[in-house]
Amino acid sequence: MRDGARDDVGSVEPDDAPLVYRVAVRSLCEFTAKTGDLDHRFTPTPSAQEGVAGHARVVARRDHDYMAELPLSGDYVPAGEADSELHRLIVTGRADGYDPDSNRLEEIKTYRGRLDRLPDNQRALHWAQVRTYGALLCRRHGLSSVTLALVYLDLGTDRETVLTDTVDAVSLEGEFQQRCDTFLAWACQEARHRQQRDQALTRLTFPHTSFRTGQRSLAESTFKAAGTGRCLLAQAPTGIGKTLGTLFPMLMAMPRQAVDRLFFLSMKTSGRALALDALAQLAGGSDSSVSTPWRTLELIARDKACEHPDKACHGEACPLAAGFYDRLPQARQAALDGAGILDRNAVREVALAHDICPYYLGQELARWCDVIVGDVNYYFDTSAMLYALTLANDWRVTVLVDEAHNLVSRGQGMYSATLDQKRLNRLRRTTPAGVSRPLARVARQWAALVKQVKAEAGTSATAEATYRVLSASPDTLLRGLSHVVAAISDYLGEHPEAADPELQTFLFDTMHFTRLAESYDERHSLFDLTWQGRGSSQLCLRNLVPADFLAPRLARSHSTVLFSATLSPQRYYRDLLGLPTNTVWVEVESPFEASQLDVRIRRDISTRYAHREASVDPIVATLAEQYHRMPGNYLAFFSSFAYLESVASRFTALHADIPQWRQSPCMDERAREAFLARFTPGGKGVGFAVLGGAFAEGVDLTGDRLSGAFIATLGLPPCDPINERLKHCLQARFGQGADYAYQVPGLTKVVQAAGRVIRGPEEQGVVILMDDRFARTDVMAMMPQWWRLSERLSSRHVS
Repeated sequence: MRDGARDDVGSVEPDDAPLVYRVAVRSLCEFTAKTGDLDHRFTPTPSAQEGVAGHARVVARRDHDYMAELPLSGDYVPAGEADSELHRLIVTGRADGYDPDSNRLEEIKTYRGRLDRLPDNQRALHWAQVRTYGALLCRRHGLSSVTLALVYLDLGTDRETVLTDTVDAVSLEGEFQQRCDTFLAWACQEARHRQQRDQALTRLTFPHTSFRTGQRSLAESTFKAAGTGRCLLAQAPTGIGKTLGTLFPMLMAMPRQAVDRLFFLSMKTSGRALALDALAQLAGGSDSSVSTPWRTLELIARDKACEHPDKACHGEACPLAAGFYDRLPQARQAALDGAGILDRNAVREVALAHDICPYYLGQELARWCDVIVGDVNYYFDTSAMLYALTLANDWRVTVLVDEAHNLVSRGQGMYSATLDQKRLNRLRRTTPAGVSRPLARVARQWAALVKQVKAEAGTSATAEATYRVLSASPDTLLRGLSHVVAAISDYLGEHPEAADPELQTFLFDTMHFTRLAESYDERHSLFDLTWQGRGSSQLCLRNLVPADFLAPRLARSHSTVLFSATLSPQRYYRDLLGLPTNTVWVEVESPFEASQLDVRIRRDISTRYAHREASVDPIVATLAEQYHRMPGNYLAFFSSFAYLESVASRFTALHADIPQWRQSPCMDERAREAFLARFTPGGKGVGFAVLGGAFAEGVDLTGDRLSGAFIATLGLPPCDPINERLKHCLQARFGQGADYAYQVPGLTKVVQAAGRVIRGPEEQGVVILMDDRFARTDVMAMMPQWWRLSERLSSRHVS
């Protein structure tokens, strides 16, 4: 990044402008000091909150003159400008603490377990950091020497181990310059890349001769959002090219707004594929091998990238982990020199050519790529990598969220956690004494909690499955779980060879649970207990309103654009996602005419639970009548698999001549592909599916592969204790309990399912909504305006 670029965000400097590159102390040291194996054997890692608290305890023990979180920075100017394109390297960071009385600069690290098990390359990185800070400190204050200290705080005992070294300023300056020299070639490359990237993006052109209807409006709104640094909620219908219509303006805005990184976040693999295809088109090609002036990286899950799932992730077990950091520089350079789009196959090819792990190469490349395509969890989850990199490197980022209507439920899932009583009881009988004792204590506390909850509910000890919301946070049990985390962490730190997969999984789940519990607030979450019998229960910390967790991530982005075909009502998404008050909402014009989609409402059918049995024959008759009137491929959606099976079985009995196929629970990827493969061009038959499932959104059956859809449900969530509690919470906080808990999520699924029918500007089809409630004014108000349902209620198209 050129120095001062953010002060003049509307201009681009010429080719001969001075090149300046900024780098954080940690990034500089990680780049120059890390060697050896990749080692992801279990080590007891403190949580972020534990680390902060540990730092605070160390600082509290120091004298009142102690300077904590000391900002330090310094320039490095290459010795001979003729030998380097770079004019200045700026190194910045915050030292943990400095005591001016003793002239001691400290780097504080928290740990659990045995300090002597800290990997050598990790210790070398810590020394590199504190010595770099020492050089910057001596520069600032004109010191001739300084005492450097690595302070390791054992969270289990609260004891400090201090390693010190008194070093003269000349030596530290020499090391600093040597480190910068090592980094210099990379910094030159990165500064030049940034300049060339920004110049190319200012000349970026749309890859087609014209925009689709609505696509230009979406692009303009996106560009304005980036220009004003605001969030945008864009409801844009299927078929206008939303992915291309948002990526194009966001890329154009990058040089103008001095944006460092653009994150394209999707809910499904299909969304990532569309984004990579659009980026290839913008680069002037049709596939990922095309050269681009910006670097694009696809991030994928670890289990999908691992080449040796049967091996542990360290140098003694996996050949791709051995010597990882020694071979990383060559692999990193080769990946970025390729200049194509680094999708999963490209990253894998480079990684295997250099005998290193593809997954961790991808994690490293995320530091150096301009556009990153991945799942929403990479930015919004509790331990989101892209969000952490944004904070650590002080990036200015813009974010695109595809199918954003799903972010509410995904956010709720990210900030919820569940523990199982049976697994706890099983582990306490098989673990060593140092672990089994705290597990047994928690088991007793858990049993007491279940007994208390049952008593409050008036339930007998032998009752069947029962659900109960806890009236207060189970603080005693939470303290016990924290002791369990410490005990297991200390044990595994002392005995890494005894790492049992089930014990590790329980540890990670418990750590996630207790960390979320630290942020518990009844305004956004609750504790609930479900039991199936004696000694068998699940304790859940359930998030109801993800806004409180998502809001800081949205605020950290320079601009976030959330787009989907279903983002109404806007207030629902503003409230549940925690969007800033100045968020803009737009509804993009549809490219379709009402005449293209024949929408009918069967007001004589009720799909309410009490009327399900009576609805089967009318639904079957409706399906058959439409099929015979216009033979083709159809999708029929139902609220549950039981309802689906009831109708499909009756349909087969009465109309065996009509081909049909059914979605089943827990279909794997191959089975889902086989289901969709039945929708051939010119084909005929009915596919039965559940609303909200794998085939209700994100499915692109173009042309005449799909003639229409039947929707036999409003998609309302079940009226169970969990959703009733959600309704109560949303009513208390937003005054919209029933709508937010039931109607909005349900009708969003309906519109998404109906959106499978019309995918292109020349297509036509039919949607039959089977329930009398679809004719209600409040329900019709949530349907796409271009359907013009109110005009059709008295027409011949409505049954």
